[in-house]
Amino acid sequence: MKTRQLATDAMLAAMCAVLGYLSVDLGNLKITFESLPVLVAAFILGPADGFIVGCIGTLIYQILRYGLTATTVLWMLPYMLCGLLVGLYAKKKDFRLSKKEIAISVGIAELMILLLNTAVMAADSMIYGYYSRTYIFGSFWIRLLICVAKSVAFSLILPGILQPLRKFIIRGNQQ
Repeated sequence: MKTRQLATDAMLAAMCAVLGYLSVDLGNLKITFESLPVLVAAFILGPADGFIVGCIGTLIYQILRYGLTATTVLWMLPYMLCGLLVGLYAKKKDFRLSKKEIAISVGIAELMILLLNTAVMAADSMIYGYYSRTYIFGSFWIRLLICVAKSVAFSLILPGILQPLRKFIIRGNQQ
């Protein structure tokens, strides 16, 4: 792995951890932008980097916020899979995605994160004995609205920054 690419992964993983840590937590509602650096890594560098940023970024966040628990890896999984799947699609398209393709990818990724986080919340609550259908599913529609709002915001932001960042990183690796 080239030095610039490794440094980019480290910076994006750190951003992921910070954005996760600075989230707004209201019970089982969490407003966070920690998926943005994962998406950036996946869109500009591919599946391995998206996976790594999702893995390391959420691992750091989980350890700082909650410590190492039996469900830490489960909480990391949505972001790791997001980075992997978006990166696979971006690579398949040779990293030349239209605004529409970016928006659809972001929307699917955010929905996947929402659904996987809901499943992990259920698993975590069963393991630690606080399961309640109301706790798990009572705020689902609000969480879905947050998911849609984030998808729209990211879809507006990402097209303008992905190509310049990719050119900067790739050009730097060729020097």
